[in-house]
Amino acid sequence: MALSPETFTTRKRRPRGSSFTSPKVNDLNVLSSLLQLTDQICSLNLTATLLNRVSSSTIRKTQLLGVVFEELFRVSNLNSDSVLFLCLEEMYIVLHKLKTLIQDFSNGSKFNLLMQIDTVAESFHRLTGELSTLLDVFPLQDLDLNDDVRELVLLVRKQCSEAKAFIGAEHVSLRNDVVLVLDRIKNEIVPDQAHLASIFEKLEIRDASSCRAEIESLEEEIHNRCEEQPKTDLVALIGLVRFAKCVLYGASTPSQKTVTLRRNQSSELAIPADYRCPISLELMRDPVVVATGQTYDRVSIKLWMDSGHNTCPKTGQTLSHSDLIPNRVLRNMITAWCREQRIPFEAETDTGKLNGGVTNKAALEATRMTVSFLINKLKGRENDNVNVPLSVEDTNGVVYELRVLAKTDSDSRACIAEAGAIPVLVRFLNAENPSLQVNAVTTILNMSILEANKTKIMETDGALNGIAEVLISGATWEAKANAAATVFSLSGVAAHRKKLGRKTRVVSGLVGLAKSGPEGARRDALAAILNLAADRETVARLVEGGVVGIAAEVMAAMPEEGVTILEAVVKRGGLVAVAAAYAGIKRLGAVLREGSERARESAAATLVTMCRKGGSEVVAEMAAVPGVERIIWELMAVGSVRGRRKAATLLRILRRWAAGLDGGENEGFPTTTTMVASSTTTVVVPTTTTTTSLAQ
Repeated sequence: MALSPETFTTRKRRPRGSSFTSPKVNDLNVLSSLLQLTDQICSLNLTATLLNRVSSSTIRKTQLLGVVFEELFRVSNLNSDSVLFLCLEEMYIVLHKLKTLIQDFSNGSKFNLLMQIDTVAESFHRLTGELSTLLDVFPLQDLDLNDDVRELVLLVRKQCSEAKAFIGAEHVSLRNDVVLVLDRIKNEIVPDQAHLASIFEKLEIRDASSCRAEIESLEEEIHNRCEEQPKTDLVALIGLVRFAKCVLYGASTPSQKTVTLRRNQSSELAIPADYRCPISLELMRDPVVVATGQTYDRVSIKLWMDSGHNTCPKTGQTLSHSDLIPNRVLRNMITAWCREQRIPFEAETDTGKLNGGVTNKAALEATRMTVSFLINKLKGRENDNVNVPLSVEDTNGVVYELRVLAKTDSDSRACIAEAGAIPVLVRFLNAENPSLQVNAVTTILNMSILEANKTKIMETDGALNGIAEVLISGATWEAKANAAATVFSLSGVAAHRKKLGRKTRVVSGLVGLAKSGPEGARRDALAAILNLAADRETVARLVEGGVVGIAAEVMAAMPEEGVTILEAVVKRGGLVAVAAAYAGIKRLGAVLREGSERARESAAATLVTMCRKGGSEVVAEMAAVPGVERIIWELMAVGSVRGRRKAATLLRILRRWAAGLDGGENEGFPTTTTMVASSTTTVVVPTTTTTTSLAQ
């Protein structure tokens, strides 16, 4: 049986000598595998001009060897212990390394190949030398081959033995030009456009699309590099390509097909439960571990702590310290998963900082130059000439470039804000063009991830009103959802949360989106509502807006979101919120029975609060839930620490009500054991000792 291509996985990073392992070829049909491999090498499409001469020469040698293998396949009867078999086996390994080498530099970054051209050329030379050695020991005299085939073997042997590591002088000169440009950028000197255009033309990067592909290839290379390998050169190259893309080829937006695909993927994608933050229920961008060992997204847990909490949201345990330890293993898993699903991973990336946060100077200056160029475009200034108006399409392209840049790293977000982009972007929040509106609000959202930018956005005239307007009457669901996400991000600061909560249109916009939007938009709105519900004053407005009814409605489809919001609102909303939530008690009982661990925790906590504040009528309604005692016992047995505490409190409240005592806030429980009969089970009221140990 011939070896299949799957025997060797395709590598996405630059191969090195130590990165290959020998395949286990145990069958006598190694010639079939060699014929298949030579066909694959000969059919490779050489798209890169760099090292084209070397790779073309390799392909020609492979073609000649293919003729030899065909003749051997016809006349030879291989023995696995023979010298010929062992020689062919080693040839397979060497040829596969050559194939992978050609594929990697043909499909990878052109700039990265240019900067490593010495190393890659040496790899070709070394592998050619290995092939020459194998041909030297090839048992040609023992084989019954015709004269033409014998001459081919001798010809390839001669070509391999005489081959030298070749690098064109033009490539060395081109690499020096790139290094010079990077040095000038590092010294805050804007590159000459003509010189820049010449470099990109020689590398056959001639439009915005090829620039985007080059940036993606460089980012892929960064992800694939080991921690020990330097990434500085790649980071600087990304900044250079991004700058050149905007300056040489103009800002551009993705194709409609790409936008549609991205929307479909984001709406249909099922995020693994372990990759969701227990607080926001969204994909974790920067997972961190707290003192109890639980993992949360950094933004969400920081918001929780900044709100005055000193407990773990999931377990309820008091945090012994407030340190947040990065969960790098989980983050790498999430990054790999996002890459497999072909969705953007909008997190702090390595494109701006290296080695523990030391900023790469060339990359930072390239970012500043790019931002300055784009903002001047939006302001109507180009080459110091004022009043150069942009069309709506061109404006949209510039804003989209800022959107992409704002999601890369903190340095980029800081540069965009420092360049005065926020007031300019606010103007486009009420744009009639739907795409421009989406790009503007998403850029502000991406910028708001940086803590320092939150205050700048809040203090910019018209920013909050513009975001509220998009929430209420945005042209697309995507715009509304990103406006809600912006509110969520901004409300991470307690002072901003109060200000946002006082904006009636912000509250009504979030409630309306949570009520009638598609699932993704509803999740964004519910996350923002949960943040705002941390402020008691805002809770009253949320209750007036009908958020309690909406939370109850979404429990069926999104139980964790609905129950968590209901818990927060009931806890801070007083009797009015309890009365509004009265009709949802049976739904809470269903979540208590069938929900996830976190949803059951929140459902139990919500019922405890409602029973304490609402009195016997609420307790009676809870008692009417079928099998409620069995559900509570089950939660006490298998629930989380917090869930067990809340379940124990619920059971005490239920027993007091069954004994004819008040179901209100008075928590003075009897010290004696009381037997309470029910139609389904007999339960025992715990003693004082048990009550104390389970008290919250």
